[in-house]
Amino acid sequence: MAKQKGILKLKGTMGDVTFYKTADGYLAREKGGVDKNRIMSDPKFKRTRENGMEFGTAGKAGQLIRKANRLLLRQASDNRVISRLVRSLMLVIQSDTINRRGLRTVQDGDMSLLHRFDFNQKAKLDTVFFSGYSHTFDRMTGLYEVEIADFVPKDTIEAPRGTTHIKISAAVSALDFLGRSFEEDHDETPMIPWDDVPQAAITLTANVSGGSLLPILQLIGVSFYQEVNGEMYLLRNGVFNALSIVGVDQV
Repeated sequence: MAKQKGILKLKGTMGDVTFYKTADGYLAREKGGVDKNRIMSDPKFKRTRENGMEFGTAGKAGQLIRKANRLLLRQASDNRVISRLVRSLMLVIQSDTINRRGLRTVQDGDMSLLHRFDFNQKAKLDTVFFSGYSHTFDRMTGLYEVEIADFVPKDTIEAPRGTTHIKISAAVSALDFLGRSFEEDHDETPMIPWDDVPQAAITLTANVSGGSLLPILQLIGVSFYQEVNGEMYLLRNGVFNALSIVGVDQV
């Protein structure tokens, strides 16, 4: 693998060299490998095909999770969240003891492996929101509750420089990986000044249909704002915002 230098940034294939862009910059590599048709038919590549099928399953599952939580993800994700989520979902798929290789699924794997997945590596929830909250989910009613005890914002929330206000959010989603559909609901606090003034206890609630047999994800997030001339702006376009999977309920 080579890194491109110079004024021209190439993308595509030229001769036996492929030029492409990644998060690490513009790279180049020589064409090679096994013919695709052989991979799809040769018994020697059975494991490769199985791995490819499961990677595709993980990719589609990750897309559904991101789509279900897109409103909060707009404000709290990093540029590698897609690949990180797929990597975590591959571990879930590999934990499936019901289906054979190549046909293993997310819903038949151990989805608790997604617990504490942070959508923004630059702002992990545990390094932002220190204490004073608890969360519960009732599958029979579909109610997700986040209880935040009395707190002093500056003592409880670690905020980046420039923060004047914060907002705490809670979200729950029921995911149908087979039907490629979801149900989602979320709640959030009003703007809370990030200062030394004690805040009263807060309860956030979100609902999905009660009695669902689908896997349920529960999330908590913290967003940081700066007030300028009476207007609220996401601090640095949300680069410091945290959003994490804090609960997984699986039948």
